Amino acid sequence: MKLKDYYAILEVPTSASPDDIKKAYRRLAQLYHPDKNDNEAYAVAQFSEIKEAYEVLSNTNLKDQYLQQRWYAHSMGKRGTQGPVTPENILRQLLELDKYVHLLDVHRMDQEGLHHYLEDLLSEDTIQRLNNFNRPDINRQIILTTLNTTHPLAYKLIPRITDRLKHLHISDNTLHQKIDHFVQARKTSDYWEKRKIWLILIFVLIICGIIFITAGR
Repeated sequence: MKLKDYYAILEVPTSASPDDIKKAYRRLAQLYHPDKNDNEAYAVAQFSEIKEAYEVLSNTNLKDQYLQQRWYAHSMGKRGTQGPVTPENILRQLLELDKYVHLLDVHRMDQEGLHHYLEDLLSEDTIQRLNNFNRPDINRQIILTTLNTTHPLAYKLIPRITDRLKHLHISDNTLHQKIDHFVQARKTSDYWEKRKIWLILIFVLIICGIIFITAGR
């Protein structure tokens, strides 16, 4: 996942002093605190990001670790931030990932890396937060996009992702059947893929046997 830009979240420059960071946190916390917004889901999500950013930047050890990660990410050309956990942001990241995955060579792609990315992006905590928004329409798109993105993965890497998708609140329960059919199809595909080489070998041996017998007559 992209590294969060805690400075941008708190709306302060990277040169901000501890006092500047504290003032920014207090200002934004007052603006987005759930108690001041009737626990509105988007305000809760934004407040969570602000709180996390402050906890990291106000702690010397956590801040040092973050700055090292930030420097590494920038040196590798990985810029940007994932933003607060909202249905729109998660769907946007999945669409970007899906587009990227379909440009890769399926036989050379890092399947474990993709699996870990999806597990991180669709963590149990994220699923719970998404359900708080009560957006079954976007949840449906999240499920469909994720299934499309995981299509190149080996069967063993799929169930943990699809199990989490089933916990998303949706209005169309037939989508759960679609998830089950997808998992079963991947399981069947993997089963025959693993045995394909043996079937080819047996076929070749039969052909060679026929040729040998025919030549001996």
